[in-house]
Amino acid sequence: MIKTCTWLSVCILALFLAAPAVDAKVSPEEAAKLTGELTPMGAVRAGNAAGTIPPWEGGITEPPAGYQPGKHHPDPYGSDAKLFTITAANMDQYAENLSPGQIAMLKRYPETWKMHIYPSRRSAAYPKWIYDAAVKNASTAELAEGGNGVNNAGESIPFPIPKEGVETIWNHLMRYRGQAVQQYYGQAAPTAGGAYTMVMIDQKIMFPYSVKGATVDSINNRLAYFLQIVTAPARLAGELLLVHETLNQVEEPRKAWTYNPGQRRVRRAPNVAYDNPGTASDGQRTSDQLDMFNGAPDRYERTLKGQKEMYVPYNSYKLHSPNLKHDSILQAGHINPEPLRYELHRVWVTEATLRKGTSHVYARRTFFIDEDSWQAVVVDQYDGRDQIWRVSEAHPINYYDMLLVFATLECHYDLQNGRYIVIGLNNEGEVEDFTVELSPEDFTPANVRRMGRR
Repeated sequence: MIKTCTWLSVCILALFLAAPAVDAKVSPEEAAKLTGELTPMGAVRAGNAAGTIPPWEGGITEPPAGYQPGKHHPDPYGSDAKLFTITAANMDQYAENLSPGQIAMLKRYPETWKMHIYPSRRSAAYPKWIYDAAVKNASTAELAEGGNGVNNAGESIPFPIPKEGVETIWNHLMRYRGQAVQQYYGQAAPTAGGAYTMVMIDQKIMFPYSVKGATVDSINNRLAYFLQIVTAPARLAGELLLVHETLNQVEEPRKAWTYNPGQRRVRRAPNVAYDNPGTASDGQRTSDQLDMFNGAPDRYERTLKGQKEMYVPYNSYKLHSPNLKHDSILQAGHINPEPLRYELHRVWVTEATLRKGTSHVYARRTFFIDEDSWQAVVVDQYDGRDQIWRVSEAHPINYYDMLLVFATLECHYDLQNGRYIVIGLNNEGEVEDFTVELSPEDFTPANVRRMGRR
């Protein structure tokens, strides 16, 4: 049984779970909490009773001294002293605030894996119009039939006061990540011995739903446009993946195309979804694991288990630093734990169990989603024997120049084969560009064809 955080959150959660699961939208009285005891994103505004989680006071809204636009982000908490370190030797003392997957990681790598715990900093911040949209959505947003989409929402998370597990997943999928982003990053899947080949990826994403004034009705069922180009190694260079991410994928499945430079042809790719292997992943992640979870939620029954105080990756500015070399991050079994920062935060816990009559390599998944940002920060994935198979962690920072929270790195650990995959390595390169201007015309099969023939 999950221990909730405070008497206040227990009462709030009880009200949510007792409500009938017919309408997602909440009453005006409930929505009013988003300007009082709750933040506009639905988090408990107060700290916890122990004082180990502070109150939310607006997050970081301005860059610290030393920030240079277009460069990696200086750590606003660089002077924080480490509180303690969790290891296999002392993990029982902290088990109440760990996920089963995190405990399994400590057991799997007792000599090398550890979690450095720092003071909790509620740094998440968004533009005012995103807050306003979330408050508005609380009174209007509804789940589409079967929970396979969202109606009557715009711009921001649709369900700041969630009543059902699937609503927390939609909040993660529809959270504000800017209107567009261009990334050039490395992806590596080291062998159990630590050897790896770096795959370099040039990636552009446009989020039509996050444009000012956008609504579910105005985006033509397009939640995102995604274009990914592999630039290295030579044997993979030139491979392209184009995705039109639909909001309701049961009503209209995701549309995807690939370009293979050897064949010089653009082909439809209906298998870029669910549990098919991710791009150049060496089988170490599924397509729907990118960004911790993406795509249609229809293959799982999702149960909202409540809130939990948990040690999670947060304010990962040290890991984001250009002073780190990729070789110093990538090690056998897992990434180097020394530059990682974990903090105690409240997370929403949603259990996803595979529906009868459907298939997926993961029979069960547990999502731990940050209450302040709706970023899934930890996901435990189970195999058909109900044994923990893979553990995923996202390492987020507040991109304070843009007022958004985004993972600077995500890691997916396979506890069975001793391997893992890391996505987002850019310490030796350029930081994400959230100012890039993109349009739907940049994401057409014809454009992919032209790019492939250059």
